[in-house]
Amino acid sequence: MELICGIDEAGRGPLAGPVTAAAVILPERFPLTILRDSKQMSVKQRDEVLPIIMEKAIAWGVGWVWPEEIDRMNIHIAALEAMLRSYHEMGVLASRVLVDGRFVPPGMENCEAIVKGDRKIPEIQAASIIAKTLRDRWMIRYSWIEPDWLFDQHKGYPTIEHRRRCLRYGLSPIHRKSFRISLPHPA
Repeated sequence: MELICGIDEAGRGPLAGPVTAAAVILPERFPLTILRDSKQMSVKQRDEVLPIIMEKAIAWGVGWVWPEEIDRMNIHIAALEAMLRSYHEMGVLASRVLVDGRFVPPGMENCEAIVKGDRKIPEIQAASIIAKTLRDRWMIRYSWIEPDWLFDQHKGYPTIEHRRRCLRYGLSPIHRKSFRISLPHPA
């Protein structure tokens, strides 16, 4: 049986928090109709599908790259590193690896980049759901520690309110210092 692994990441665009990737190998009889690109699903839908993926998958893994690493590497290299970490965390070697996007992690064999793969490849869709859901949950929990930045609401993305909070409070320990945070004009 050919084992196809899908990999996707979440958190490339935020100003704060980790970039997170997931790798997933699905069984032949997985209920594919529950999968979509995570960006096309509500939080409730992702929360309902996540345990099904985790329970029924042959294997899955998550890779995290933290803000200080992102600042050292740059976000592109960090996203590829998160993908590589997720694959190794899975603990299973796949026959083929399909990665969402234009680039594959360096040194990964039998790997192919598929632009918009999260719209058409079930294994990438499953990885997309895991990565997005777990990263969002991490940001919500971190907001319990640092409530001033409202990470539970925007998950670190550069919303106007997030940028206003950065102007008011400065940067939190999880902000990416290498990212240019353009602040809104005072109203």
